[in-house]
Order: sequence, then structure tokens, then C-alpha cells
Amino acid sequence: MLHGTIVAVTWVSERIRDDVLRDGYAAVEHLAGWSEWAPMPTASAPRLPGVYLLREPDTHVIRHVGLAGERAGGGRPQGLAGRLNAYRSGSGAVGGFAEAALDRTLADPAWVRAQLTRVPPPRRVRQWAADAVEHVGPEVSWAACHERPDAAYLESQVLGLLRPHGLWSR
Repeated sequence: MLHGTIVAVTWVSERIRDDVLRDGYAAVEHLAGWSEWAPMPTASAPRLPGVYLLREPDTHVIRHVGLAGERAGGGRPQGLAGRLNAYRSGSGAVGGFAEAALDRTLADPAWVRAQLTRVPPPRRVRQWAADAVEHVGPEVSWAACHERPDAAYLESQVLGLLRPHGLWSR
């Protein structure tokens, strides 16, 4: 079962003009009690399993759907909070959203030049990945679940609805 308070706001943005995309987002919105959208750097997610959505702040297009399980770190479950912290720190540099953000920012010559002129420049891949996620600046919304199997089921439903709409997934 899903955990948390259902938010009584519509997060299907007026910026989304495509009717098919709006319908897909509306269907996703009705699947669970989603948090309000928040900038990822300041978002405070619970330490529970769940599903999270990452969207571009300027277009409001959802670019990533992810599952956060119990993830033990430091001896206690990390859940959604742990997954978002992994993206912020760059520790999830290979795979998932951090890799997709890094792929896109490395294709931007101005961003790469700026990275190379930093003093000191980032030396490790995880620093580059953290900077790439910060550069993309995603907003996040999540639905917390009591158990990982519930989160996995919700993720499969969300992916079924959003996969045709430009997710940054391989």
C-alpha cells in the first residue's frame, strides 16, 4: 500500500501543450499520492521505498522514472532520500538519471569548457556527474510505499504510461 498524504494539487503543468502527454501525466498523477514538485537540491524525501519522477524545470517534461528500495546506508534504510542523495553526490554516475544527465551535459561544449576552467577542476567522474545533475537542475516528485514490491509495481505502471514520452532511459 502507498504511504503518505495525497497531495490535492494538480501537477500536470499548463506548460505541457501536447494532449497525449497531458493525458499520460494525468493518468500517472492518479496512480498514487505524489509529493508536490520540488527542486532536487532542496527536496527532503522520506527514508521509505517508493517511486520518484524527475522533470525539467523549464518545460515540465518528465525525463526519468525511478524506483528506490530500502537501500541500507550507514546501517539504516535510506529509501527515496538515499536515492536522491546519490544523484546529488554523483555516486550514481553510471546508470540511471546521473548518467543520462552527464551524457547530455558532456554534449554541451560551453558546459565542458566551464568545467575545465574551474579552479580546481573536478577530477573524478562522480564530481562531473554531480555537477551535471546540478546543471540539469531537475525537479522531483515521489510517492512513498511501505514495501519495495509495492514500489516496483507502481514503477511498472508509471513506466508503461510514460515510456513513449521522452524518458532519458536506455
